Amino acid sequence: MITIKSKSQIQKLRDAGRIVAQTHQLLKEHIKEGITTYELDYLAEKYIRKCGAIPSFKGYGGFKGSICASLNSVVVHGIPSKDVVLKNGDIISIDIGAFYNGYHGDSAKTHAVGEISEVDKKLIEVTKQSFYEGIKNAVVGNRLSDISHAVQVYVEKNGFSVIRDYVGHGVGEKLHEDPQIPNYGNPGRGPRLQEGMVIAVEPMVAIGTYKVKVLQDGWTAVMLDGKNAAHYEHTLTITDGEPELLTIL
Repeated sequence: MITIKSKSQIQKLRDAGRIVAQTHQLLKEHIKEGITTYELDYLAEKYIRKCGAIPSFKGYGGFKGSICASLNSVVVHGIPSKDVVLKNGDIISIDIGAFYNGYHGDSAKTHAVGEISEVDKKLIEVTKQSFYEGIKNAVVGNRLSDISHAVQVYVEKNGFSVIRDYVGHGVGEKLHEDPQIPNYGNPGRGPRLQEGMVIAVEPMVAIGTYKVKVLQDGWTAVMLDGKNAAHYEHTLTITDGEPELLTIL
């Protein structure tokens, strides 16, 4: 069931989202050659708890990390590890959630480590821009799939693939709420968007095939062809005008 949030609930979501944005800003300063994803996870958890919040992902379904740290061909759900050391030329997707005052914030970004290839630069930029192309349709009266369709069209126009196995979602008192928001599909389908809906739109984009496999740890999702993938996400609310991003500073 899709829930419509009140102004006071949206303020709480905004507060949680601000902590997520601040944590992203902190980690961006530390993403460089030689650091481990375990160290990034430690920094994120320490900061989130310092803000009086709880990492949304820690223990979620048994997940061991406070963040998802997904390197190169890992598209989502990379488990932070002391054995994963960033090196020049890598790209890393960082997904962060924070639970504060009863509500969650959720956001993901992909970063370059040092000098990366031109195709990876394009991949990161197209993934980010596909989010903004999608949310041009996040207005009252549109259908949910209008967002999905716009993401897919932009990604494929630029020669990349959208992941089918993972989708965006509603956000609120639970980290994952209705509705599900694919990054592909025909327009004009699904529920109509209403003021007060809060959703996380999160394009996941690959250089090659969109097919993925999950490793034996039950979490790490990697591209089947071994090519790189990127991820970009913000939590937003539907307003009487343009959508408001809740996970920015």
